[in-house]
Amino acid sequence: MHHPSRRMLAATAAAVLATGVGLVAANEANAAAGCRVVYTVNQWSTGFTGDIALTNLGDPISNGWRLEWNFAGNQRVTQGWSGTFAQSGQHVTVTNPSWSASLPTNQSVSLGFNADYSGTNATPAQFTLNGTVCTGSTTPGPSPSDPGPSPSDPGPSAPPPPGNKVDNPYASAQGYRNPEWQAKANGEPGGSRVANNPTAVWLDRIAAIEGTDDSSSNGSMGVRDHLDEALRQGAGYIQFVIYNLPGRDCSALASNGELGVNDLPRYKSEYIDPIARIMADSKYANLRIINIVEIDSLPNLVTNTNVATCATMKANGGYVQGIGYALQKLGALPNGYNYVDAAHHGWIGWDSNFGPSAQQMLAAAQASGSVNNVTGFITNTANYSALTEPNFTINTSVNGTSVRQSKWLDWNQYVDELTFAQAFRNQLVSVGFSSTIGMLIDTSRNGWGGSARPTGPSTATNVDTFVNQSKIDRRIHAGNWCNQSGAGLGERPRANPATGIDAYVWVKPPGESDGSSTLIPNDEGKGFDRMCDPTYTGNERNGNNPTGALSGAPISGAWFSAQFRELMANAYPPLS
Repeated sequence: MHHPSRRMLAATAAAVLATGVGLVAANEANAAAGCRVVYTVNQWSTGFTGDIALTNLGDPISNGWRLEWNFAGNQRVTQGWSGTFAQSGQHVTVTNPSWSASLPTNQSVSLGFNADYSGTNATPAQFTLNGTVCTGSTTPGPSPSDPGPSPSDPGPSAPPPPGNKVDNPYASAQGYRNPEWQAKANGEPGGSRVANNPTAVWLDRIAAIEGTDDSSSNGSMGVRDHLDEALRQGAGYIQFVIYNLPGRDCSALASNGELGVNDLPRYKSEYIDPIARIMADSKYANLRIINIVEIDSLPNLVTNTNVATCATMKANGGYVQGIGYALQKLGALPNGYNYVDAAHHGWIGWDSNFGPSAQQMLAAAQASGSVNNVTGFITNTANYSALTEPNFTINTSVNGTSVRQSKWLDWNQYVDELTFAQAFRNQLVSVGFSSTIGMLIDTSRNGWGGSARPTGPSTATNVDTFVNQSKIDRRIHAGNWCNQSGAGLGERPRANPATGIDAYVWVKPPGESDGSSTLIPNDEGKGFDRMCDPTYTGNERNGNNPTGALSGAPISGAWFSAQFRELMANAYPPLS
């Protein structure tokens, strides 16, 4: 049940339309008196992704909203999200999803779409909300080579003043693009098509705080370097992975860390404290700093205490107290947002693990002094669980037998990551977390496209055959986590994609290894785990099945070109 720890475009264009208060009279009884649209485009040679942040500046809308615009060229929407898209010729209409019919004054919604085009890709000249024109002017957004807005220019989607935290830090904000990861992605054939997506920066050892003199693993830039670059880009948010607990990742070897089981004092004084001091610099006050806190930790205290190191960390309280300290220090930042790791459905999706894991997370949050130090939780970090399984649900039966009885599900309550994340959010709220928490899902490697992707449900009458032929997650076993063969890039990062979900994110930068296929000596404290060995026949955690791992992999966090190319080839939604 363990999962690992670790770590677009031939041409990129970002165009932002920031519109002010519309003074045109409303055409409908419930139309707004004014609205703002921030329209951002990431494009390549034949297609693009459009992100729209829509803010109602007028009267509250209670019975549905409708956003409309005309494309100037031959752009054609092929997929949309967070709204119902319709296109006739150049005219596009987006109506609210069923769960978001109201739009109060000064409230925003985020929606987006994929589209294809040829020739030029001009920004729409005008948007209307319920018939009311959102008036304003067009200004360019930051591109990879653009130094970003000047200190006196708040930018097209300026963050709130310092101290005013937003409900969802991903909404209406451009994410930080790590130039070190971008350079590696751009160095691969076709990699420019995805290199403009925001990814997280992994802080997996004390040396990573100040930066290292090599780039064998996560790169040479330190925390301040990345924050300064985020300001230069004009980014609205930046993501860091806080990942250096004492006795780290206690049930695996590939990601063992530098701190021993009794090194909690060092974790606090040499790791968390320096990170918090840098992030607290007032120059970063208008940057939303998102910290992904200690993946592969708390669920191990529920499911893997048969492993000696996990039993030790449960007994000595190192995980709970360490995470509590990190949440306290980083949660005190007026512009800081903490998301705690919540494993994935193939790890804690059983009733025996589901509730106890939520209680363990509550204990860590309470150790910080307040559950309000937690903005939300993240699932599927650095893992491969499918976002949705389109060909069956947990309620599907085959010849009178529930799919839960299949060897793949093994009585799990969830078949995919989205249903799990939404249900686990409800569980977390029920045990004492704020009802405002949001979930993140790491979609960096769970697309499962390519020729092996099933096109529909199987017609088999045997439940195991049906599930194996129908599931898009092509892993041999849901417990396999290391450099999985056949995986593809998943949904591109975006905010508010589904109910209760703050964002789909690429926290695991695609192309960074989960662990080495063979023993590779290194000075980063990273061991060799047989689950990364393609010749290994498995253990009880993966049902004694083959690992499904790719061969030739370097240590965790180091660039793995063969994996990146496979992720590109098997991307879903497909790359244009």
